[in-house]
Amino acid sequence: MTEPAIGLVLHSSEGVAYRFDPGALGLELLPTGGPGAYARHEVLHEPADLARWAASSRLRPDAGALAVSPEDVAVARYLRDALWHIAVARVHGQPLPAPDLVVLNEAAAWRPPALRLAPDGGRTWRTPVTGTQVLAAVARDAVELFSGPYADRVRECSAHDCRLVFVDVSRPGRRRWCSMEHCGNRHKVRAHRSRGHAREAPEG
Repeated sequence: MTEPAIGLVLHSSEGVAYRFDPGALGLELLPTGGPGAYARHEVLHEPADLARWAASSRLRPDAGALAVSPEDVAVARYLRDALWHIAVARVHGQPLPAPDLVVLNEAAAWRPPALRLAPDGGRTWRTPVTGTQVLAAVARDAVELFSGPYADRVRECSAHDCRLVFVDVSRPGRRRWCSMEHCGNRHKVRAHRSRGHAREAPEG
């Protein structure tokens, strides 16, 4: 059995699909929208939207076994905005915002989905999985991330026009881009063009 690829499928401003792996469940909720300028990327409008996101996340619950309410959607957006504030503060070495910590810690106290061992030896969940349980799992993962050994590896993409946040869990710890096929590739193209222009520039 082939394991599904880890990461979310996002789309560039030109509509080109690319895979973005933020490295942790606690950061996977961020690309669905956010506070301030991030609101233009909002995709969580109704229960079906949150169910689709959950099914594509690291949790991978069966979309048909998800029980998501409109209230869950509102809470998801509230938690996500708090996670944005905390993540950005962590990236820039700033104090973690107290009001957002309250939101995160409250969600982390909820009951997460119950694990089950499938006949094929894989991991699955006791159904139905509620929206509240999904958000509890996200919050608990975020607490572990921001307080754990990889907390200092939470970063923003190095592209000047990209603010996607990820945690670098690679052994060398040199990840710079949200995605090599997106921002990493754009950087290589710009660098190649810059070298070409430098070679073509007249001397003197």
